[in-house]
Amino acid sequence: MEQSTGPMPVLLAFLAMSQILKKGDNVMSIPLVILGLLMEGDKHPYQIQQIVNERQMKYYIKMAHGSLYYAFDQLEKKEYVEIVDVIKDTNRPDKTIYRITEAGKKEFEQLLMKQLEKKEHMQRPIYAALTFTSYADSEDVLHVLEKKREEASSLLKKMEWLYARKEKEEEIAKLYIVIRVIMHLKAEITWLEHLIEETKQGRLQHKDLPMLSTSLFGENS
Repeated sequence: MEQSTGPMPVLLAFLAMSQILKKGDNVMSIPLVILGLLMEGDKHPYQIQQIVNERQMKYYIKMAHGSLYYAFDQLEKKEYVEIVDVIKDTNRPDKTIYRITEAGKKEFEQLLMKQLEKKEHMQRPIYAALTFTSYADSEDVLHVLEKKREEASSLLKKMEWLYARKEKEEEIAKLYIVIRVIMHLKAEITWLEHLIEETKQGRLQHKDLPMLSTSLFGENS
């Protein structure tokens, strides 16, 4: 299969999972993305920024304009990238074209493996809120939960549409990104539906078996 070089809207899927990422989780991602995109060919920093936006990578990689140029400077100092050309334009700033070096390719491989090995964090903002729902108005809680269900359902439809559109033309690794998020969203919707029903019945503060436990663990749970 040929490598896809155009925009990859399937990566919008990561928007659904962004809440579980900690603030520092993307620190290593910027050099990884730069080196990874340079593996596709020589590029200038602004071009990298454009690709990040076109492929919707901005939803799971925080990449401020200044931090991108700083990362390029650091990679060049470490000899992971090198300047191959400077395009001068009288009406625009010069464009410095970079190439990944052999040392950069080795660093890219190491960063890729480290990123694959990183543990994922399961903290979610809603968990802290659920802990204290006994002190909140149940109608307000219900309204928020129903809104979250609607948002998850809307995003699920979009992800399923994107998968159907891209399943014959994207690499399998990229398709597994959206597959995982579809699975995640389906589980999220089921979880929210049971939570909504418990809220409607005024059971959130009861010390009893949750309705969902029967589905998960059977009648003897």
